[in-house]
Amino acid sequence: MANLHELERSMPVAPLGIIALDSMAGMGRQVDQYMAQFRHSTDSLFQNDLSFEGYIKDSYLIKYEIPRFSTGEAKCVIHDSIRGKDLYIMIDICNHSLTYQMNGYTNHMSPDDHFQDLKRVISACEGHAARINVIMPFLYEGRQHHRTGTESLDCAYALSEIHEMGVDNIITFDAHDPRVQNSIPMGGFDNHMPTLQFIQALTSAVDDLALDKDHTIVISPDAGALDRAIYFAGAMGADTGMFYKRRDYSVIVNGKNPIVAHEFLGSDIHGKDIIIVDDMISSGESMLDTSAQLKAMGAKRVFICCTFGLFTNGLAAFDRAYESQNFDKVIVTNLTYLPPEIYQRPWFLCADMSRQIATIIDLLNHSSSISGELEPWDKIHDLLIGYYASRKVEE
Repeated sequence: MANLHELERSMPVAPLGIIALDSMAGMGRQVDQYMAQFRHSTDSLFQNDLSFEGYIKDSYLIKYEIPRFSTGEAKCVIHDSIRGKDLYIMIDICNHSLTYQMNGYTNHMSPDDHFQDLKRVISACEGHAARINVIMPFLYEGRQHHRTGTESLDCAYALSEIHEMGVDNIITFDAHDPRVQNSIPMGGFDNHMPTLQFIQALTSAVDDLALDKDHTIVISPDAGALDRAIYFAGAMGADTGMFYKRRDYSVIVNGKNPIVAHEFLGSDIHGKDIIIVDDMISSGESMLDTSAQLKAMGAKRVFICCTFGLFTNGLAAFDRAYESQNFDKVIVTNLTYLPPEIYQRPWFLCADMSRQIATIIDLLNHSSSISGELEPWDKIHDLLIGYYASRKVEE
């Protein structure tokens, strides 16, 4: 694992505990397995050191439950000891597959339901744990991060609320606008990007990429995602372009102004591989329209990289676009719930984030630097060197 030498020379903040809510139970088990592997590979002297009692275990998961009454009310019950532990609570507020019964009806859990469960867990742990950290990949209400009129400021309020409840650190991924952390200036807030995992997934599936400015362009589908595209392109040494979304601001449909047209700003893309980078796929309409225009403009291949694959309108539109050869691959992370059927799609690639989350937890538990995870330039550089070296060997 990364930074093993540094970890072996430092003391953990407190014994480690992981609470993976049902919304993120699968990821929690994967992270727990990595944690056990990491710590079983450390110096065996730790096993005889009282300072590291409970450091090497087969599992760090804490048992809990959130029972509900017939009215839909609920509470959190912690079944394992958490006293003095450094807790990491993992939650996916976008997991709509979970249900609960209320007055005889079956309700699918909404982001509001998940956030309320998070607060229940925090309130059950506060006063017992040494430190409480929340791993929330998709930031709750992250798209409502600023005011443009007389409206609510949901994300900032949610962050300040759980910070006041006793949460020390919030770990998120590809925040829609990371400046929302200004709402908790005295709290810890780390925003990680899955750039390394995107490149790993892409290079594992495609063996003839030339990730440089002469053959590849990283495209932002709108002005809001331009920083992500510049970061991604900078990591590979590729060129950057952008689409401008022209909207009709006189009309509001489903809470937003409809897009009238996409206009491209950038250099010639004819014959080049295109990587579209954004934080999420919601309905996917905008992304599919962008990819179709890029193919019509002469792009060789189009790869779509999005941190969160929400697919709120299902997968049918992507199936049709793939059959029409409007794009080649869609790469999303497993940080949020993905429908099981998506893994059977020929156009789908998953960027696994479980090892990175485990590494982040391990480093934070030792109060060690996580700069190598926030800015993984060296890892990306080494990955690309290995990729090109393997191609030369095959040739």
